[in-house]
Formats: sequence, structure tokens, C-alpha cells
Amino acid sequence: LLYLQLKCELKISESPHQPCIRGQRADPKVQVYSRNPGEYGKKNVLICYVSGFHPPDITIELLRNGVEIPGSHQTDLAFEQGWQFHLTKYADFTPQTGEEYSCRVRHMTNTKSYTWEPDM
Repeated sequence: LLYLQLKCELKISESPHQPCIRGQRADPKVQVYSRNPGEYGKKNVLICYVSGFHPPDITIELLRNGVEIPGSHQTDLAFEQGWQFHLTKYADFTPQTGEEYSCRVRHMTNTKSYTWEPDM
């Protein structure tokens, strides 16, 4: 009888500047942008691209004034070199004066919001 024992370890990097390799924890990099240049009253697509994170325990929400935008879509989870993952979430929207659009990302126990800058 052959006995095989597998040992799996999650190594967490001591330095936030050290790149993630083989299962080390890595915080997400987040970019919030629109498909076309922002113009009030004109239909557009709000996009939140989240990359470079590990482990893949993540939740992404697109928000208008702090409330989730209905009808958003998310790509399938994909991974890059070193087992870092990436996702894109997007939704149709029509920017209005005085409204704030953002992407809220929860990774593990950390939650952060990133605001869309319309460049108008």
C-alpha cells in the first residue's frame, strides 16, 4: 500500500511590496472607468476592473450614491501568472450631475470603495 501525504500552505508575504507568487495573499488593484468619456445625460458603461488578488474570495459591487446599480454583469474569475486573479464588473449607466458612481470591493476582510472620475 502506497501512502501519499500532501501538504498545502498559504504563505502571506511580510511586505506589501513583495509580488505574490504561488498562493501568497495579494491585495486587489482596482480601476474604475467608463467605456466612453463621461458626459452627463449620455448613456455609457461603468467598468470596475479588479486584478492581482489572491485568494479569490472577493465581492465587487457597482454603486450609484451608495446603492447597488441593478443589472450589472461580471466576467468569470480568471487567473494570471503566480495564481493572481482578475475580474471585471460592468453596468449600463447614464451619469447625472450630483451623483457619485463607485466600485466597492470586499477582499477577505477588507472593504474599500473607489470612485469613478468622469473627467468632464
